[in-house]
Amino acid sequence: MKVIVIGAGVSGLIAAYELERSGISPVILEAGDRVGGRIATDEVDGFLLDRGFQVLLTAYPEARRYLDYEALKLRKFDSGAIILKPGGAFTIHDPGRNPSAIFGMAFSPVGTLVDKLKIFKLNKELNKKTIDDIFESNDMSTMDFLKQYGFSEKIIGQFFKPFFSGVFLENDLNTSSRMFQFVFKMFGEGFAAIPEGGMKMIPEQLRSKLHKTDLRLNTQVEKIEDHQVILKNGEILQADKIIIACRPDRLLPQMQGQLKSYRSVYNLYFSLEKSFLAQPLIGLVTEDKFLINNIVFATDVSKTYSINGKALLSVSVVKGVENQESLDQLVRIELEALSGIAAKHFKHIKTYQINEALPDVEDMKADLPFTNSRIFDHIFLAGDYLLNGSVNAAMTSGRKAVEALLLTSQDPH
Repeated sequence: MKVIVIGAGVSGLIAAYELERSGISPVILEAGDRVGGRIATDEVDGFLLDRGFQVLLTAYPEARRYLDYEALKLRKFDSGAIILKPGGAFTIHDPGRNPSAIFGMAFSPVGTLVDKLKIFKLNKELNKKTIDDIFESNDMSTMDFLKQYGFSEKIIGQFFKPFFSGVFLENDLNTSSRMFQFVFKMFGEGFAAIPEGGMKMIPEQLRSKLHKTDLRLNTQVEKIEDHQVILKNGEILQADKIIIACRPDRLLPQMQGQLKSYRSVYNLYFSLEKSFLAQPLIGLVTEDKFLINNIVFATDVSKTYSINGKALLSVSVVKGVENQESLDQLVRIELEALSGIAAKHFKHIKTYQINEALPDVEDMKADLPFTNSRIFDHIFLAGDYLLNGSVNAAMTSGRKAVEALLLTSQDPH
């Protein structure tokens, strides 16, 4: 059986891997010059720059299934965050992970003692729930969930809103409470981590597992007509089955307008002589007037992100930006206000404007029914937009597309 996979992102690589395990040697067609899709790392001026601040949550069940964590040389973030304000900062730790932090958490200005007890309670409740239970629960916005659970406005504004705005790439926490509970559970059961050599190590490791796949980079697909895959250069490829592991609305006229728009983010990188956080934690900015949502010194987590001894600072901006040309200057001014370090010392390396950073999924799910993968008897879909915006969902969708393909191949009807 001749199977073509379109797209070498995480879902496409998993699909190819599962096809190989089933005895099929697929062809992957990738428009770009690398594997990984939205997961990418560039080498610029002696630094490793991930395209958008991303982490791997080690508790993801699909990641545990497919990835060799030891080979990735994962570098973990500490649990907690640093709340940054002009003229001061304070650190919050997860007392479940760090019992010595209980006293400090009880008296920290992030929220009330009742809030901290509710975090304990929520952690315990989610620990008992399966992922399926979470995604089958009543749906509401994350903001409504937090309010109904009884969290104070203080801890919502000081922690939940800035932290999860950076995760969901939207500022009002309108994202499904199912996704919030899933991510909160994953943070509670594992760690946030980055591979020593950048996030690109994840798709590169998946690629190294493929031994019978014909991977064709720089090969752009123009359209699909029945069993024919027509390339941009005019070449026509025949396929018995096709897995579309990229945006299907760009290849199939019937799918146009059926995908919601993606969420966007600006990711800016600066170098500095040394980190002013000096610990592997995310820095959250709670002031509404600031553009910055969060900052991370990548070199506090993995020193290999810099080969020149300087600190590498990643800044995420989730809010809309009116003047892109002056964005790095505005961010530097905000960094000076937060750190007390003169703006001129923050050397701008690169700005990424990532328009398709995260799919905006309305009905979030953990699993994919057979019928949702198959759109024709010979065409199947894979991608996190089918479930929820995460590496875990991308992997699930790739696996499920192959399961649907194999089931259809066995069924003469």
